Amino acid sequence: MDILKILKTINDWVWGPPLLVLLVGTGILFTVRLGLIQIVKLPKAFKLIFKAENNGTGDINSFGALCTALAATVGTGNIVGVATAISAGGPGALFWMWVAAFFGMATKYAEGVLAIKYRTIDANGQVSGGPMYYIERGLGDKIKGLAKFLAVFFAVSGILVALLGIGTFSQVNSIASSLQSTLGVDTKITSIVVAVLIGIIVFGGIQAISKVAEKVVPFMAITYIIFTLIILGSNGSQIIPALGIVFKGAFTGTAAVGGFTGAIVAKAIQSGIARGVFSNESGLGSAPIAAAAAKTEWPAEQGLISMTGTFIDTIIICTLTGLTLIVTGVWQGEHAGAVMTQDAFAQVLPTAGPILITICLTLFAFTTILGWCYYGERCLEYLMGVKGITAYRIVFLVMVALGGFIQLEVIWTLADIVNGLMALPNLIGLICLSGVVVKETKKYMDYLDKVK
Repeated sequence: MDILKILKTINDWVWGPPLLVLLVGTGILFTVRLGLIQIVKLPKAFKLIFKAENNGTGDINSFGALCTALAATVGTGNIVGVATAISAGGPGALFWMWVAAFFGMATKYAEGVLAIKYRTIDANGQVSGGPMYYIERGLGDKIKGLAKFLAVFFAVSGILVALLGIGTFSQVNSIASSLQSTLGVDTKITSIVVAVLIGIIVFGGIQAISKVAEKVVPFMAITYIIFTLIILGSNGSQIIPALGIVFKGAFTGTAAVGGFTGAIVAKAIQSGIARGVFSNESGLGSAPIAAAAAKTEWPAEQGLISMTGTFIDTIIICTLTGLTLIVTGVWQGEHAGAVMTQDAFAQVLPTAGPILITICLTLFAFTTILGWCYYGERCLEYLMGVKGITAYRIVFLVMVALGGFIQLEVIWTLADIVNGLMALPNLIGLICLSGVVVKETKKYMDYLDKVK
């Protein structure tokens, strides 16, 4: 029995036209109903990252909540995921990542609003929130039985994503393969060391995770951005032609060239949107779990802060990765994943390039594991209460330790499947609660007008 073939069949069904239309359509709905909020209020959103009042109930400040969410989103999707998307769908996949991100910003805003609006406190005194709560509490009065089913379905899917998808295997495998190719470190040793380090942090709870995220995320993002700009600067004459290839490939497909076997438009769309969602998680429902822990009394305030995560992750970081792969021509080569990105860096920085990618990838993936451990924990708490948290953390660490033993393509396919299952109930909840998002947005904007 070919497990990979079976998983690919399931993945093609999960990520078929209905889910892609639902993902982008939800973003379009909020973009229209909120008056292009991702453009109009983006400057305000970036100011709030550092100047939010942080005077509401919560476990961490708004910046910590954003960094925790970014810890989970800025990960292998930005390095490996972009390379995988372009390997499968050609340069045109990058355009569809932009489309997913643009409308995804409005979706991420709505998720942040609802996370604060419907959050609660668990038996340990910690804040719990996210889609499972805003689906049940927001829709419970109207469709009680269905709302509970959707909330449970989301929570179960969230645990699966944490244990089998974004949270463990794909991240650890990326770290392990990168360290092996660059420094010759055995993948088994890497997996075990990562599991031990993660364990030291996650048993400290959300406060420990956010403290690490606040220090590591800005550093790793800025470092990666600087070095991708160096690569692009060294290939400055190729940037405009690269953009042309992106737009052309998005609408006409990409012919076979070099080691690239060619791709039709449908594959570019599917690869771009799926990888984009994998990277920025807009519509997936994960980020609002971290957003719910923010100290704020205004749901819309945290919504604005949350949507900057999608902009930083995809519009900035994924774009820089994608253009780097295209201007250096490595997308036409035989390599895929992290090695493809290493090849791009090695063209300009032969010795330091691969090492830099290894360091960035390790930090990106490590913080993603931290964020997803928390997400899965909150999903479990919704289903079972606080009694199962310690057991969950132990199982999570075991899965991390196993991450370096599994085939790369199997990992990404499995991650895509559970991501899609997680997104579905969240998107239904968002659409049904769109009126609440609009109402909370108006309330906050009226407040801002009064305090000017």
